[in-house]
Amino acid sequence: VARLTKEAVTAGFNHFKMKVGQNVEDDLRRGRIIRSIIDDPQYLPPGHVPRDPATLVGKNAGPTGAVFMVDANQVWDVPQAIEYVKKLEEVKPWFIEEPTAPDDILGHAAIRKALKPHGIGVATGEHAHNRMVFKQLLQAEAIDVVQIDSCRLAGVSEVLAVLLMAAKFGVPVCPHAGGVGLCEYVIHLSLIDYIAVSGTMERNVLEFVDHLHEHFIYPCSINAQGRYNVPANPEEGYSIQMHDSSIAEYEWPNGSYWVKSNAEKAKAS
Repeated sequence: VARLTKEAVTAGFNHFKMKVGQNVEDDLRRGRIIRSIIDDPQYLPPGHVPRDPATLVGKNAGPTGAVFMVDANQVWDVPQAIEYVKKLEEVKPWFIEEPTAPDDILGHAAIRKALKPHGIGVATGEHAHNRMVFKQLLQAEAIDVVQIDSCRLAGVSEVLAVLLMAAKFGVPVCPHAGGVGLCEYVIHLSLIDYIAVSGTMERNVLEFVDHLHEHFIYPCSINAQGRYNVPANPEEGYSIQMHDSSIAEYEWPNGSYWVKSNAEKAKAS
């Protein structure tokens, strides 16, 4: 945990997220490790420029301007979520992501209301499948952060509707990314948000995981400030065209990877 955190700080990142929900003592142990590093100026990269405090309001940022977040992947019901996350107040997360079932609008509202006195927000949306779910989450004041998913929502038009609603309600957008091609997808959605809707790169955040980008013809990349590089190739499109070799290997069920795996399983049995 310490090694990965130090590497991320060195790479220029200033927002850090950790999975939680199985064991609160272990979550606190790991959270303390992460906080001890991201809040310590000795680990900041050379030439680090302090962030504008105005962009950190409500984010529970530490002394270096670093922000910490936690993600439960829907593991709790509503009362469990409230009691569990209260115990994480020590590590000062900006928000708890997906504390309960993604379509439980009133459940999210209850969690947000209960955690607000503890300075912890609520984020969800990666499993919200249309703009109506987001409309209800926003109208019910159930979330502090909107998390769109480029593949779950019905294309760019549906995403645009959610971006506009988030702007109307003054709620920042943190698109879900990390799966196969999601980082490539969402960089374009965040650019649309920045250029045409929110006009800011500071309140909004975009996830990044350095995983599986080698399968794409136009993979995304990160610069020394921990930000995505803007796609510059006019032929790139939505950035998610895969190499023919990757498709031939991993396409289910006839890709060479699966054929070989099934043959080995059959031989073993």
